[in-house]
Amino acid sequence: MNTAKPTNLKQILRLEVPLVVRLGERPLSVDEVVSLVPGAIIELPKPADAELDLLVNNKRVGRGVAVKVGENFGLRITFIGEVKERVAAMGGMTMTVTQSVDALLDQPAAA
Repeated sequence: MNTAKPTNLKQILRLEVPLVVRLGERPLSVDEVVSLVPGAIIELPKPADAELDLLVNNKRVGRGVAVKVGENFGLRITFIGEVKERVAAMGGMTMTVTQSVDALLDQPAAA
């Protein structure tokens, strides 16, 4: 039995991954992109009050609505996928890691 797995799992769970909140998207021609200037407005085909996608590794793991947090923007999560889906979205994770995460989630919460 390899006793290093819990230590490796703890290290993996401490890794930081970039989260992206996608406001919207639309295709533009190369000419339109080259013609962009400061002050230009790109209209997105999405209602202003629509939910935004929360992405990890360019894969959607949840959705939410934009909120103001002090002078910053934030995202109030309205839906988040299963842990397995979030781990899979990070890519490169082996089945052993997924199984280790499952085992960690199955443990009773510390009092």
